[in-house]
Amino acid sequence: MIAIIDYGMGNLHSVGKAVERLGYEAVVTSEPERILEADGAILPGVGAFGDAMQNLRQTGLDEVVKFYAASGKPMLGICLGMQLLFSESEEYGSHEGLNLLPGKVVKFNGDFKVPHMGWNTLTFKQPDSPLFRNLKEGHVYFVHSYHVLPAQESDLLATTDYAGDVTAIVGRERLFGMQFHPEKSGELGMALLNNFLTLTEKGEQPHAG
Repeated sequence: MIAIIDYGMGNLHSVGKAVERLGYEAVVTSEPERILEADGAILPGVGAFGDAMQNLRQTGLDEVVKFYAASGKPMLGICLGMQLLFSESEEYGSHEGLNLLPGKVVKFNGDFKVPHMGWNTLTFKQPDSPLFRNLKEGHVYFVHSYHVLPAQESDLLATTDYAGDVTAIVGRERLFGMQFHPEKSGELGMALLNNFLTLTEKGEQPHAG
């Protein structure tokens, strides 16, 4: 069973439907017990970082997410959900994140269109990641005005080019994040999601690097 964590912000049901299309049971839930017993968890998110963290803290789900990540079971943050995994964000002020991965969320800054919206190509920085098993680089769908600067290069799994390298996928052990929406990213997006879900099956081991 895959828990889609409901903290009041995110495309919960579209993510759930994508998980079900890939042959897995998905449960949209805010109940700590349901989340902690799940084989895998997905933290979606659309909206402002500060509001999301406030919702997580008020419901106590911030500690549930941290406990789940520490359990070693697979977890995936999507879009804002990926950004929440990091230490802090400068979106509308300074906000502390879940601090599961070191790094900062910053606004795009330059003479180009913001938000970054549309299809863009992934570049795999760590091709041996289990997320990329049997996959080739291709296009996925982005919509975001802020992007992540990971503090450790080893956490950076894939980038895209938007006036320079932009963090697209992060990961450490069984904790992953995707800045784009895999459920809206066609064949490659669904294949990436499927590779994540495969890690929830017994016997699957993450890549140690």
